[in-house]
This record gives sequence, C-alpha cells and structure tokens, in this order.
Amino acid sequence: MADFDEGGVYFTEQQFVATNGDDDVALTAPGPQQTIVKFGEFIRNFQEDRTTNIFPYADQLARNKDILRVDLGHLLHPKYGAPDLAHALVDNPTDYLPLFEQAAKAESERIQSRMDGDISSEVPDVQVMLFKSGANGALAQNLSMREIKPEQYVSRLVIVPGIVTSASRPKHKALKVTVQCRTCKDTKTVYCKPGLGGASIPRECQGSLAGQGGRSQCGLDPYEVLADRAMCLDQQVIKLQERPEDVPTGDLPRSMMCLVDRKLCSAVSPGTRVTAVGILSVFQSHDRGSKKGDKSFTVAVRQPYLRIIGFQEDVLNGDTARKPTFSVEEEAAFREFASTPGADEQIFSRIAPQIFGHDDIKKAVACLLFGGARKRMPDGTYRRGDINVLLLGDPSTAKSQFLKFTSKTAPIAVYTSGKGSSAAGLTASVIRDPSSREFYLEGGAMVLADGGVVCIDEFDKMRPEDRVAIHEAMEQQTISIAKAGITTMLRSRTSVLAAANPPSGRYDDMKSASENIDLQSTILSRFDLIFIVKDERSAAKDQMIARHVLEVHRSAGAAGEVDEAEERREEEFLKRYIEYCRTNCSPRLSESASRLLASEYVDLRTEAKRAASAASEDGSDIPAIPITVRQLEAMVRLSESLAKMSLQTVATEAHVRQALELFRTSTMDAVRSGLMDVAVFTDEQRAEIHRVEEQIRRRIAIGAFVSERKLIDELVRVGFGESLVRKAMLFLQANGDFEYRRERRLVHRLK
Repeated sequence: MADFDEGGVYFTEQQFVATNGDDDVALTAPGPQQTIVKFGEFIRNFQEDRTTNIFPYADQLARNKDILRVDLGHLLHPKYGAPDLAHALVDNPTDYLPLFEQAAKAESERIQSRMDGDISSEVPDVQVMLFKSGANGALAQNLSMREIKPEQYVSRLVIVPGIVTSASRPKHKALKVTVQCRTCKDTKTVYCKPGLGGASIPRECQGSLAGQGGRSQCGLDPYEVLADRAMCLDQQVIKLQERPEDVPTGDLPRSMMCLVDRKLCSAVSPGTRVTAVGILSVFQSHDRGSKKGDKSFTVAVRQPYLRIIGFQEDVLNGDTARKPTFSVEEEAAFREFASTPGADEQIFSRIAPQIFGHDDIKKAVACLLFGGARKRMPDGTYRRGDINVLLLGDPSTAKSQFLKFTSKTAPIAVYTSGKGSSAAGLTASVIRDPSSREFYLEGGAMVLADGGVVCIDEFDKMRPEDRVAIHEAMEQQTISIAKAGITTMLRSRTSVLAAANPPSGRYDDMKSASENIDLQSTILSRFDLIFIVKDERSAAKDQMIARHVLEVHRSAGAAGEVDEAEERREEEFLKRYIEYCRTNCSPRLSESASRLLASEYVDLRTEAKRAASAASEDGSDIPAIPITVRQLEAMVRLSESLAKMSLQTVATEAHVRQALELFRTSTMDAVRSGLMDVAVFTDEQRAEIHRVEEQIRRRIAIGAFVSERKLIDELVRVGFGESLVRKAMLFLQANGDFEYRRERRLVHRLK
C-alpha cells in the first residue's frame, strides 16, 4: 500500500458561499485547476453521436495544432457537454477563456505525443475560437448594435452580426515585456492586459526597494523596456457596421470598433458579412476637442469595443459567403412549389404587383434576383453569374419603383442614387486613422452588397469618371485598390440594376440612338439587358393605367389584416425562395441548348453588322449598343436563371428560347431604336446639308467649344431649318469631325 497514489496526485477544491442571506450553502464555480480538467475532458470525450467513433474536437487538434473552433451549443449539451462551464464562459470569458486554451494545449500535447511518439517536441499555444450554431437560446443571444447595453453586457460574451467595412494593418501587441533598471540592472517581467490594455511599469526600482528597506536608490522611472525579450502577438482593428436590412428607415447605420488577434488577423476583408462572437470591453477615449491637461471630461468617458474571439461563419477557409439555413419544412415547400407547372409565371406575377404592365421588365428583374451560375475556370479565374439590367426612358414610368421593390426583395441589397454617389463611395476608399495616422480601407456600396444587388437610381447623372470606376466591379466582380501604399483586391459579386433618363429628359423618337443613350459603349456592353421604357400615348392604355393606379390608392388603406398578413407571407416566401435557389441550385446548359444559342448569336451579330454597314453607306449613325461576346454570356446567364427558378440543374432549349425572346425585346429593340432606319435623300437635300456643314465649320474653330442651342439658333436665323441643322450635325459627328460634351449641351470640333 506504500505506492497506492504513485499514478497521480488527487485533490479537491471546494468553495462554499451563502446565498440570499440564508444558512443554506451553494456550490460556486470550480477552481482554475478543476476547470482545466473539465475543459480537457470535454475536448477529449465529446461526441455528437455516440453510435459513431467521431470525436470532433480531438480530431481538430490532430489536424491543427494551434486552432480549436468550439460550438457553444456543444458545450451547453446537458449530457455530453459542460453546462456549468458554458455559463461561466459566457458570464466571465476573460477568466475562463485562458483556462480553456491551457486545457486545449494540454490535450494537443497528449495527442501529438501519441501520434509522433516524441514527448519532448514543442507544441504551440492553441487559440480557441468560439461560435454558436443553431437557433438562439438563452445562452449568448444574437444582439444588434442597438440592443447592446454597456451596464448589462460589459465583460460578457455577446454575438453581434454585421458587415466588415474597414480593416487596419496588423500590429504587434506585447503579451509580456521585460524591463531592466538602468542603474542596478535588475530585471522584472510585466504582463500586459488583454485587448487594448497596456502594461503598468513600476515607477520605482523593485530591486533597490528590497535592498534598502523600502527606499529606492535608483531614482524615479528607472526601468527601460528590453525589446528583444518581449513576447508579442498579432493584433488588428476592424470596423463592424450594421447590416443594411437591420437599419431602421431614416436612421444612420451604427458601427463598432472590433479587435482580432493571432489567427483571426487578416481573416476578413471589407465587405465580408460575419457574425462576431466576442467580449464587450471598454477603453478610455481621448477627446481631441478638449483642452490639453483637462481630464474632467475624459476621465469618465469610456469607448466600447468588441474583442472578437470567433466568427459564426467559417471565414478561415477562404469562403466568406453567408450560408443561410433552411428548415426541413421550408425545403419541402420550396421543392413542391418548383415542381408545380407554371412556377416561373407565378414568380413573374409576384414581381412588383403594384406596377401595371411592363411584363418583360418584371421577367428581367426576376432573372436578376435569381441570377445565373458562377463558374470557376481551370486557371482559377471566375465567370460571373450575376445579371446587370439598365432601365432607360421617360420619367414617370415606374423605373424607381422597380429599384425599390428589388432592394426590398433581394436577400442582400444596397440602394443608392447616382447624383449623390462618388467613385469612392461605390467602390472603396482609403481613410487615414486619426489616432494612429495610418491608412486603412473602407468598402463602398458595391463591396457591402457582395452576394446581392446594387440599385443605382439616376445613373445618367453620375460623373463619367465615377461610372468608369465601376467597370471592373460589373464584369470582373473585383475592385482593385492601389492607393497610399495599399495594394489589394476586394470582392464585389453583385448584380447592378440601374435606372437612367435620356439627356433631354424624355426619349425622343426623332433623335438617334446615340443621342438618346448618352452613355459610353464600354458601360453599355456590361449590361446584360437594356430596356427602353417609353411613355406611350394611347387612350385605351391610359384608361387602364388610370384604373389600376386608382384601385391601388383606393385599396391601400382598406385592406384587412388577413390580406396584409397574406401579402407579407407571400413576400417572405419569395425572398426565402430566392435565397434558397441562389444557394442550392447551379444549372448548366445542355448540349442542344448550346448549339441553339451559338446559331442565334451568329444571327444577332449578323443583324448588328448589317445595321452598321447600312449606317456607313447612307450616313445614319452606328448602333449605340454593341453586340459582343458579353451579350452571348448574358444570354447564357439568363437561360441559367430561368432554369434556376424551377430548381432544374440543366438549362434546356426552352429556357434558351425564352432568354432569346427577352433579349430581343430589350437590348435588340434598343439597338434598333431611334433613327436606325435607312434614310434616303435627294441630290438637292444632300447639297443643302453640305451648305449647312460649311456654315457650321466656319462658326467653330478646330478645338473650340460652342453651345449646341446657340449654334442652332444662329443657323435658323440665317434661313436653315432646325431639322436640317440637326441632321448635318449628326453626319459631322458620325464622320468624327465633331463630338458632344456635357450631356450634349456643348459641341466640340475635333478636325
């Protein structure tokens, strides 16, 4: 019996406190050593299914020596988890998270020694990353930034969803520093506080205090830091902003400063949607507006920040896309809806039901919401699956209403106006941090809408240099930044729905297509569908529109609660169905559909070439909208989106024909719009036009700018007709002698 306890040392830590003033005693949280043992048992023994031989956390440590992602739901499991430790970890994470990491390191050492057989090998420290899967429970609920109350959640574990809008450069934060006295060379190790806290260095030498009976012989502030003996870790500051769908109407989105360290540094980029799990902390803010030395205000002001210890989504594997979850009942309802005949027609009828007519635009908006299939090429590049649509035409034709409906229905959407948007606001900007004076990136609208839709109203009012900035985002779906020493690339996998007006405000059938569509061909070719929306003057149609609008106004406030509930249910069903199709369906073209699309594309190109050759022979203008390979890819995406609406994995010839019909009624009609028909002139008319051209050349010097209205008025006073003057200017522009500037208000002579 002498060696009965040779295998180990056994101990117990019992702490008893009285509760509520009664004589009953309750057991408090276990001590540090017992907590480490319990955490180690959880890592070693937890199984989701006891019938299998799978230990998820032990397997994680076997694969990764320095990372352990732990689900709080597993820790809370009443039978196989440790509920008391889960509650203690949520209530006091600053104390219990280091103990969890110590237990993880001990288990990692045990696993590596069994795998390698070398007990002396050094095992790195393990970083424990917490997340919570499944529905919200009583433990660590999801909180919006508006619900976080400092008096309730400071120093507690919280879960906050949001979008990363900016990220600073990683820095080095000291875990512990070694200081040395300049006089007596006494050394001391000082530990630093976690987060934004620093180290408290003694102002008197501790060695001389011990030797001289409490009196220091080394003076005040004798310690200096030994930089080569400091232990540091990586640390990065990111800015988390509320999701656009969570911001109340009329309010500004709130943001919060967050801190990540070690393996979480550089794991997210601006535009990433994450659900952060972290510790709500505070630090003393420095008011730059207060007087120097005046601490009466700043001493009581604390700035909150979130010390992130894990992300809900697994952003470490390179895929930061939001993965929505669906219940079994929802999936069954979605598949039943997709299998019903005419499912696509039901979807079209649910697109903006308050708008009368415009069936083709509703089909295009539905295709934009569902999107095509994003493809990865063998060389690692991607082909976009998102569809871009441009609505161009008269005012009061419900263009903005389509944009509002899309921004409300799409799972992720950002609405903006072209006049109030700049290139940096749409793409990304480089901002200097006022405290550290360093530059960091802040994503714009197209970065924040990654995986969704960007709705741009008043697209024609944007400055040309701002429109050029979104070229790369619309086709390559990336945004390249090379400013202030920052060279990086952000992802912008978004669809663009834009609305624009002609330069004159209304679409004029007597003008050419290039006059009505005052946009460069480089931006037009990036739109898959271009609709010319005209306010047709027809008594019968006006009567139907008036009845529809008045019926909408009359029944707006008279609808019962049952009807409103049913309408909200249908809107939510459509939104969830779109999200389900975008996540779980990725169709491809069949062989016969590919052959049909190839032959039809050749016919479309031939038609466009015929129009261009006719324009060069008799003086009519070249089509303003080019038909290129991008339009072929647009028809592929349209076919895939139509197949995706019914959850089909293959796009058939029927889908291709439907996509071709939609393309012909939109983009091809826009190509043929305006003065695209062949004009025939007599010899007298040609001679008259040549005389007008000579008068125009006499009045404008090479390189000069003249107002178009002023030029037309002068020639009309001389005796020429206004229509003849406009045709002469049109021919001069087609020949490259003149060009229009500033929304066709100025005429610039080139040669």
